Amino acid sequence: MLVVEDDAALAVMLQELLEGEGYTVASVHDGQRALHEGLSRKFDVIVLDRGLPAIDGLDVLERLRRKGVTTPALILSALSNPADRVEGLDRGAEDYLGKPFDIEELLARLRSLLRRHSESTAVLEIPGGVFEPGTRTVTLAGGGQVILSERESEFLEHLARHPHQVFTRAVLLESVFADADDGGVVDTYVHYLRKKLGRSAVLTVRGLGYVLGPVG
Repeated sequence: MLVVEDDAALAVMLQELLEGEGYTVASVHDGQRALHEGLSRKFDVIVLDRGLPAIDGLDVLERLRRKGVTTPALILSALSNPADRVEGLDRGAEDYLGKPFDIEELLARLRSLLRRHSESTAVLEIPGGVFEPGTRTVTLAGGGQVILSERESEFLEHLARHPHQVFTRAVLLESVFADADDGGVVDTYVHYLRKKLGRSAVLTVRGLGYVLGPVG
């Protein structure tokens, strides 16, 4: 775990707290060093302050994302009004916690990030290939790769984690497309997946809904 915090006392407290929870922690105190560490080493989570010397914390995060670093990041900042949180999330953070913070909440948020990151980097076996949600890539058994959009990937991941389950439009709308207004979006993304992965990639079970099928 990488902790980036320019307040020396808080940085020491965070390192001792996290090491006490069993994490291996690297601690740096400015944006330049954070960028170097984030690009040269692999971490499971980054805990990142915003107001850093040399390079602002959100600028560090944007540069890491542009370089393809997908390590989940939690922003820990005194700038914590809704607009600040929205900006942090829009610029690449997975979570945002304001200072002062509750220690148990911080630890719970870090556990949640680790769980989600572990799930997203897992390789899922699907009929006719394998699917990597973290990179949104389907590798076909016969050779070749298909890159999915973010929403297509979310849809396929949901089906792949329940490979024999038939889902109604209503359930898929709630589980995958909760921000959509009507169930037509489900049919649209079924069409998209079939176009990219083959007509049998998502099978229609008449009168019931959709289920994962063979790709390729």
